[in-house]
Amino acid sequence: MDSQTTYNYKVVRQFAVMTVVWGIVGMLVGVFIAAELVWPQLSMDLPWFHFGRLRPLHTNAVIFAFGGSALFATSYYVVQRTCQTRLFASGLAAFTFWGWMLVIVLAAISFPLGITTSKEYAELEWPIDILITVVWVSYAVVFFGTIVKRKVKHIYVANWFYGAYILTIAVLHLVNSAAVPVSLTKSYSAYPGAIDAMVQWWYGHNAVGFFLTAGFLGMMYYFVPKQAGRPVYSYRLSVVHFWALISTYMWAGPHHLHYTALPMWAQSVGMVFSLILLAPSWGGMINGIMTLSGAWHKLRDDPILKFLIVSLSFYGMSTFEGPMMAIKTVNALSHYTDWTIGHVHSGALGWVAMVSIGSVYFLIPKLFGREQMYSVRLIDWHFWMSTIGVVLYIVSMWISGVMQGLMWRAVNSDGTLTYSFVESLQAMYPFYFVRFLGGALFLSGMFLMAYNVIKTVSGARAFNAPVPQSA
Repeated sequence: MDSQTTYNYKVVRQFAVMTVVWGIVGMLVGVFIAAELVWPQLSMDLPWFHFGRLRPLHTNAVIFAFGGSALFATSYYVVQRTCQTRLFASGLAAFTFWGWMLVIVLAAISFPLGITTSKEYAELEWPIDILITVVWVSYAVVFFGTIVKRKVKHIYVANWFYGAYILTIAVLHLVNSAAVPVSLTKSYSAYPGAIDAMVQWWYGHNAVGFFLTAGFLGMMYYFVPKQAGRPVYSYRLSVVHFWALISTYMWAGPHHLHYTALPMWAQSVGMVFSLILLAPSWGGMINGIMTLSGAWHKLRDDPILKFLIVSLSFYGMSTFEGPMMAIKTVNALSHYTDWTIGHVHSGALGWVAMVSIGSVYFLIPKLFGREQMYSVRLIDWHFWMSTIGVVLYIVSMWISGVMQGLMWRAVNSDGTLTYSFVESLQAMYPFYFVRFLGGALFLSGMFLMAYNVIKTVSGARAFNAPVPQSA
């Protein structure tokens, strides 16, 4: 069959398989550093295994390697299928895959060596930042080029979310990464003091908002209706959800900087917009879950649907928790504690990872010409391992975090601190062990997924579905 009459599934296949690979790598590093907090001797006093060096490797691997690969794979698949046309510029699409893999490998080398800008979620030094920019511009050209050459008039809502995430991440990356290089491996931020902090958390929270929310909502709006065999509950609500989300998310970053040198008005703006965010976030969650109206029975024996729907439940929970934690009086207790770690992982594992896993399970058989995954039972096992793992992780961190906050704030009648910092560390110890167990269980589920994927694709031929010849 001529290449122009089939969809370009090759790059989708590459990113889908690497989603599983990088998921295991990123979560393995996460479980290792969680273990280091329980057994510090695991670092063997080697600088490359130090928590401070491996922690950014973990965050970048799970966000940009695992999450990024899932976003590339699904966006390339969805934009082709909904526009009924082959991906624009196949050569450029191939470059985005190899370029993104190179970025990840460079991150895996530079972080353990201590080469870092020290900016949250933007730790990569300036030469790698330039490579990211080139790859991202290429990604935008491929994605929007496909939309321009579409055969259908309508642009499906999932593509609006993917498009918004691509454009916004480009702006965030360019502005926050502005730096003055002093050598090949060292640069200094272009911004001074409090301005640097403000720009960083404008970037940092919107990396969460657009990379880890808008992009994955694009995934949700395609794969939930597809797997459920039902139309989106309310298409009008999906459009309202899109515009409300992207117009408010950009302003929520200052809630990371309560009680700092940031001007009080900026802190208050961040808090107010964080609270407003609850409405569009829950609108999207309700729209996704209500898509199952009349099809709830499918959850009994469809573990892929379980992944997708439970991920929405975690999305709803974490997008309620986030605005609550942005309220200054709540933040006075939660800031700098493990509660924040629990909140991040309820979104990162419960929402991002689970919707990605469900989407990849949907994709793999279609990309390799199989009717379904090798074992549906293994998907079910994976679902329960993931769910129990997330719950163990976040509940332990909630308890630990609230306890930390209360112990740090406790004072005696004479004004002295009731507890020393070491005493708070001792109290957190059992919860760190439970967090390690939860992470290890989630990671074990990823190994189960890898086995299932290998068995599904072994002996299978690469498959490219035909493009409809008339709109």
